[in-house]
Amino acid sequence: MRHLARFVLIGLYTGTRAGAIASASWSASAGRSYVDLKQGVFYRLAVGARPTKKRQPPVPIPARLLAHMRRWYEVAAEDARAAGIEPPVPTGYLVEYHGQPVQSVKTAFRSAVDLAGLDGQITPHTLRHTAATWLMQAGVPMWEAAGFLGMSTQMVERTYGHHHPDHLKGAATALGSRPGTANKTPTKTLNGKGTSGVGTNR
Repeated sequence: MRHLARFVLIGLYTGTRAGAIASASWSASAGRSYVDLKQGVFYRLAVGARPTKKRQPPVPIPARLLAHMRRWYEVAAEDARAAGIEPPVPTGYLVEYHGQPVQSVKTAFRSAVDLAGLDGQITPHTLRHTAATWLMQAGVPMWEAAGFLGMSTQMVERTYGHHHPDHLKGAATALGSRPGTANKTPTKTLNGKGTSGVGTNR
């Protein structure tokens, strides 16, 4: 399932939607997204397509993925050379099955999930969620993660912000730094209860 391995790597390292991964080509062509291996950029919006609310901005290709892609390119070039194509420049897609672009990896993905013994609703789109979560866990600023993923900053903050190491840290720091709060005797409130009560619903 080489095609699935490539799909998974691209999805995890770029957070790209399935359609743009499936159409990813070695060079710019109408109706295809494409990679510029020299500059290290993945142009996710298909050539000639109009931008929609599901934004697909160009994205820098992470170094590890770029190394994989360059190796895949060399394999494709060797295949072209063996087929007598000169110059042996790959014109196909990054993710192919039996020499044809994939329309969907849902079946192969489900088989891989079952073989791995994973539970829950795990689909190809889960790769995008994983990429977003990893960016947050790495402490990437939300506006930068949003630009990389093609999401709004509000969406990143609302859905993935709790994974960020700075999540609510300002509030915790503010309360923890109040003078004398560490050893202060609980004071009385209007209802006669101490303010240090833990586990209240206030």
